Amino acid sequence: MYKDKRRFGKDRTNERHMSEKQEDEAIILDYLPNGYPLEQKRMPIAQALGTKYLTLLEVIPRQGVRLQPKEKVYIGPNKREKIYYIKGRLDKKKLTESAKMQLQEFIEDYVTKNEEKFVEFFNKAEAMNKRLHQLELLPGFGKKHMNAILKAREEKLFESFDDIKQRVKGMLDPKKAIEKKIIEELTEDAKFKLFVN
Repeated sequence: MYKDKRRFGKDRTNERHMSEKQEDEAIILDYLPNGYPLEQKRMPIAQALGTKYLTLLEVIPRQGVRLQPKEKVYIGPNKREKIYYIKGRLDKKKLTESAKMQLQEFIEDYVTKNEEKFVEFFNKAEAMNKRLHQLELLPGFGKKHMNAILKAREEKLFESFDDIKQRVKGMLDPKKAIEKKIIEELTEDAKFKLFVN
């Protein structure tokens, strides 16, 4: 099944140059035991998301290994139990519907677990240029929200998502806004990125 050594060697090179920020673990978003329907070379492949830098990846499982959605797998430089090699970055246009659903679930959980990091974004976000502020890049946020957040944080830095909601009147759900922005950065051609490499 995996006898093309030249291809393997080439892909290992791609792995090394793929990103300066190396992922060690990934969550399986979708597993395609027969590969992509319209591609000639039909071999098992999985769509995955690196858990540290949120890198969308295509990974090839070891022979005889069946991967499950939501399964966490090791993809770092040491011996990998389930992953044969990292094929490369996953083109967002190739994301399956099942992968998109798993991605949504994972990001909701990820933002919840990293609330402190994202609250810090609200405390430290700054102007990108004279016309645009980082806060305005969040879905549904405009100048009005931005100004209200800046004013509130001058008085006292935010401590949680709930704190933001309570202190900024007419505020959209900050957690949902972060989730939407991350999904947008992963699945669309976002002009400006805040959270995804």
